Amino acid sequence: MTTASADTDGSWLGALVDWVVGLMDVIGPYGAGIGIAAENLFPPLPSEAILPLAGLAASRGAFTLWEAILWTTVGSIVGALVLYGIGAWFGIDRLRRIADKMPLVKVEDVDRTVAWFHKHGSVAVFFGRFIPIFRSLISIPAGVVHMPIWRFVLLTAAGSLIWNTIFVLIGWYLGESWHIVEQYMDVFQNIVIAVVVIAVVWFVVARVRSLRADKRGS
Repeated sequence: MTTASADTDGSWLGALVDWVVGLMDVIGPYGAGIGIAAENLFPPLPSEAILPLAGLAASRGAFTLWEAILWTTVGSIVGALVLYGIGAWFGIDRLRRIADKMPLVKVEDVDRTVAWFHKHGSVAVFFGRFIPIFRSLISIPAGVVHMPIWRFVLLTAAGSLIWNTIFVLIGWYLGESWHIVEQYMDVFQNIVIAVVVIAVVWFVVARVRSLRADKRGS
């Protein structure tokens, strides 16, 4: 028996959401947890779709509300830990070597970023759980700088618990109308992507101008 309908459009992303719905059909709330862990590792898979579907399934009695919140939060932590591990394996020294070989990037850029993360990393990890794309990526620099694992898990769990609870409850209360909030989250995600693109373009332009100025001055 299907616990929830994703109302997908046949796209590859719709197929991924359908896969998560199938997991919830077969193994209940653990399937939602696996889906959210996958969302951390593969950001195009939207938690804004998976979480309300888990809430909808809970409202229909497939499993309890607290199970939906618990296992999606566990999934968030597991996915984040995998990315943290990748960052820890990568390390600062390897990152510096790569930066030294990349055009327009300086080793000092890595050092400044690392210094910033040492100072503000806890805030970034917690609030990063509320921002699309960064929700996944923020775990990597935390691993690179070797943020204490207990702190990383605590902050990730706290942020994920708030985020997951909100969207699971949306599915619980809105039922089949959960798509309403997905539309607004799509707009929010597009704004985040636009801001990132603008920031990258600004960095490239500023760095090229700086290099040209250095050449003229030499």
